[in-house]
Amino acid sequence: MQKENQNTSLVTKEFILKLFEAFSIQRWNDFIRPLPLTEMDRAGEKLFVAFFLGKQEEKKGNPICWNTIIDGSVYEMLRRIQLSDIKSPVQRLIREKFPDEAKRLNEWIFENYKGMISDTAFMDGFYKYLFEHEEKKLLSYTVLRAAHKYATLREFEILRMVNEKDRLGKVDEYLKKDMLEFENLTGLNDFLQKGTSYKLIIEIEKLRFQERWNQSPRVPKTSVLGHSFFVAVVTLLISKDLNFSAQRQCNNFFAALFHDLPEAVTRDIISPVKRATSYLAEALKQIEDTVMEQELFPLIDPFYEPDIRYFLESEFENKALVDGSVKICSFEQLNTCYAQAQYKPTDGKLVRVADHIAAFVEADRSIAYGISSQHLQRGRDTILSIYKNANPINNFDVSQFFNSF
Repeated sequence: MQKENQNTSLVTKEFILKLFEAFSIQRWNDFIRPLPLTEMDRAGEKLFVAFFLGKQEEKKGNPICWNTIIDGSVYEMLRRIQLSDIKSPVQRLIREKFPDEAKRLNEWIFENYKGMISDTAFMDGFYKYLFEHEEKKLLSYTVLRAAHKYATLREFEILRMVNEKDRLGKVDEYLKKDMLEFENLTGLNDFLQKGTSYKLIIEIEKLRFQERWNQSPRVPKTSVLGHSFFVAVVTLLISKDLNFSAQRQCNNFFAALFHDLPEAVTRDIISPVKRATSYLAEALKQIEDTVMEQELFPLIDPFYEPDIRYFLESEFENKALVDGSVKICSFEQLNTCYAQAQYKPTDGKLVRVADHIAAFVEADRSIAYGISSQHLQRGRDTILSIYKNANPINNFDVSQFFNSF
């Protein structure tokens, strides 16, 4: 199942560190900001919004290609990493007034990744995203773009509280005008009218305010929200390396995206604290479940509530949906007995690997930048010791990635 030529792997040190740069790209840096607003965080919120919007369209009977949304979000982040902090209105003006230059700019972006990514299928998809605009008229792209615009609007609503009206200019007017393009999306109207979906995303936004490794100075700082998206992208890349079906890639991505959702209501509790007593981790899990039932699930549409419950249950175990219940299973069973889409095959063990990769890179980069502590060093060394000589996990050679460090 894994690619025969390991040189085409997407999970390389160079590419993962490139993706990690999105944590350092600051948005709205010409405004007063009450908190850091990074490209990775916005991408995370965008995908939560896209999930809710897409599910509302499915509820209406409109088919959604989730892999188009997932892959498009990664391609867009790669584009923005390369462009760094060029403001979106400036990018739009370049496209409208200087279309030839916009095309050359996309060519430059694509060329910068060619030497880094040798997976031809991934690069073909990236090329289509940059240059073949007809596909972007499809509903799935519309959902992704609407989520992108709404995530930007939410950032502006946070900024509006602390910036003078004169400083804000006409940004509010422009953003609201952008929303008109998506008025046919039922889910978006619920967000804009501050309905239940709005209340749900407000809860999820708490992940954006929660800083990881909060007992240690670190550069760059990362939020739980951005971490969740980063883990989802790494899980997706592993899934592509293993040539999983489109459905399984989708399951793995969203399982990773949602894996820290309970922290929206319980906050991030660091692993050493969870291990402080023999039963504390289990006690905290029970508390998480209770608070989720009381505070979060009442905001989740019954149409897609089963999907979210599935993603959250036994999040780090290989699993399938059998007769309406979660079944923990082996990797071999995922490939044989439960490989069909109806079973929602999900590689929870790979979500755990991706979670550890993300945590490792968070610690490693700060140490490399000269900001270290015993917490960071211990965390980095512990993860490295687990994986440097590890056997393949779900057929993924995890030691190859960690040994590159």
